Amino acid sequence: MALRTLRRRLRQAIEWLWRQEGSPGQRARGLAAGVFMGCFPIFGFQTLLGVALASLVRGNHLLAAAGTWISNPITYVPLYWFNYQLGCLLLGPGKGWPGGMTLGQDSLRQVGWDVTARLLLGSTVVGVVLAPLSGLLCLRCLQRKSYPDSGEWRP
Repeated sequence: MALRTLRRRLRQAIEWLWRQEGSPGQRARGLAAGVFMGCFPIFGFQTLLGVALASLVRGNHLLAAAGTWISNPITYVPLYWFNYQLGCLLLGPGKGWPGGMTLGQDSLRQVGWDVTARLLLGSTVVGVVLAPLSGLLCLRCLQRKSYPDSGEWRP
């Protein structure tokens, strides 16, 4: 029963995608902009920045907002953990967490920067990879739907 409901909702979401305004390219750019911003841990601002980025690339604003849903309460921990691990791979492990007795304001600031730098770098790399992939996948699907073999639009 739950699987059937999940399939129905996924199908409805895809149909919603087909019905958005704009050319396939505009819709794909909007989704890609949202996915890019959704990779960053900027809670509360992802949607706003995704829509702003979509404006810069002339993408669909609603799809940009939907694209930020790549990070949601279910995916926050795995996505940001992966982003952080990727940042550690690229920058090195950092200084790590100091012992409780040596924890002062300076060391806390350094630990904060170590974590933040690795998380932001990892988020940027993941966003740079996922955004074009999601945009291209969206574009291919929309073009297939918009321009079937007969050359006509199918709603």
